[in-house]
Amino acid sequence: MKHIFLTGVTGYIGGSVAVKLVAAGYSVTALVRQPADAVRVQAMGIQTVTGSIQDPALLRRELQAADAFINTATADDPYFIALVLDILARTGKTFIQTSGSSIVADKAAGAFAAETPLEDLPTTVILEKTGRVAIDRAVVDAAQNGIRSIVICPPMVYGQGLGLKTDSIQVPALYATARQLGQSVVIGEGRNIWSNVHIEDLADLYVLALEKAKAGSFFYAENGLNSLAEIAATIRRRSGLTTPVRQLTMDEATALWGAEGAHTGFGSNSWLLADKARRELGWAPRYADMLAVI
Repeated sequence: MKHIFLTGVTGYIGGSVAVKLVAAGYSVTALVRQPADAVRVQAMGIQTVTGSIQDPALLRRELQAADAFINTATADDPYFIALVLDILARTGKTFIQTSGSSIVADKAAGAFAAETPLEDLPTTVILEKTGRVAIDRAVVDAAQNGIRSIVICPPMVYGQGLGLKTDSIQVPALYATARQLGQSVVIGEGRNIWSNVHIEDLADLYVLALEKAKAGSFFYAENGLNSLAEIAATIRRRSGLTTPVRQLTMDEATALWGAEGAHTGFGSNSWLLADKARRELGWAPRYADMLAVI
């Protein structure tokens, strides 16, 4: 299994995974949307094909040519995933789908929730994330239809990306808000907690899953846990701000980040366990202190 087809290569996770795959000796073909992106991606030692995930003929051709497919482009497009599962059915090929830990979000408005951290797909899901969980379950269940299907679910990701996009989403957004307002911020008291993982450790997990995971596997990726209040305090200190951390209402947070960012990205708890990845794949993440890095 040496030829990998990958989507999302210009993104933060996809670019880092691609770099790790090339370093591990894999041949990678990546889908890009713009010819200008193709030039930059090819400079990373990655072959490219220009097009869209909405092109069935292109997907069929590339998936048939590849030994494995890794999707980091979207966690929420059921039509795309349905097409992939149809093309790969009964081939025995590997398909790694990228999810995201907002599937365990609880819309806690900055409060702490003491639920036991999860190691598998959640059974209770907020309405806004039922579609993503349905996709994850469909991918896991595709193992019964002749696909070596695997789902990897990252939480808050931090650290410098290895590909074209070097910045993550949540932490840079909080820094940008602090610059905009002159204050670091939390929602409510900021006691809600998020698991986290360094981008390099996450990319290593993709390579291990490709090489070792059983069909129908689901893995969270985490190696740390912090409250949003701890993150905000670190941003305040690193930014040289003297004003106190500001507690936002949900309306204020929604005005800043939109409903998705406010309710799930910054207002929820997202507490996971990656013990299964450590146990089954031998994953040994190296970075354990997000606050020392951001």
